[in-house]
Amino acid sequence: MAVITLASAAGSPGVTTTAVGWALSRARRTILLDADPTGGSAVLAGYLQGQMVPPDALLELWSAQQHGSLRAVLPTLTMALSDSQVGLLPGTRSHTQARALGGLWEPLLGALKALEGTGQDAIIDLGRLGLEGSATPLLYGSDLSLVVCRSDLVALSTVRSWLATLHSELETVGGAGLGVVLVGAGRPYTRGEVGKVLAEACGGRDPILASLDWNPRTAAVFSAGAQTRRLASSRLVRSLRTLDDAARKAIADISHDIADNSHDLEQVQT
Repeated sequence: MAVITLASAAGSPGVTTTAVGWALSRARRTILLDADPTGGSAVLAGYLQGQMVPPDALLELWSAQQHGSLRAVLPTLTMALSDSQVGLLPGTRSHTQARALGGLWEPLLGALKALEGTGQDAIIDLGRLGLEGSATPLLYGSDLSLVVCRSDLVALSTVRSWLATLHSELETVGGAGLGVVLVGAGRPYTRGEVGKVLAEACGGRDPILASLDWNPRTAAVFSAGAQTRRLASSRLVRSLRTLDDAARKAIADISHDIADNSHDLEQVQT
């Protein structure tokens, strides 16, 4: 796997909780990047309960990029999360800082993709789509872009609109694969019902990659640093591992399709 982005279309469906839980539940080295332009670093305030003083990682990376040293500096700015294989790149302290980072995202994307050769992946929390200062190049340049949503009518109405836009734009630029992570299927609509509604925005294809179990107690561990027993065997963690397997397969399928298309093009040219 390589670079994956997570974003929301509206509300607070659990993007940060999903990103943190997914990264921590993986058996692979992972960089967790907080690129939410609203600032405040929800991971530090939530999962880490404000107990660590963060570096201004993104601003330092921006400065390093100006001096041509981004890839060398990147490993020094990741914060190791204890008892895991996760390195956190904290987000900005303020929403005003995100506006200055436009020139960082494409070089950072290249640096993150280069890490796949070292056995590392990147999971990126983009926050809400459409905000000023959003890291749009990461969305369109990643290997897989996922929209996190719940199953109520308000969420689905907004998600369907955004999916139609993203589906069209990603097809045009030949960018990332596109999918949906459904949080809490059956509250009130089932995965099948949601898939039929959202397929209309994705050329008839059901875009749901995986459904995450509704488990507030475990979710509070990832969103607010709560303590709980038997975390590894919780339903939410099991569903996050299912998401990881589905993402691996989706990225492999995309890579296979790209290789086939390149081969067909070469045949035509010869």
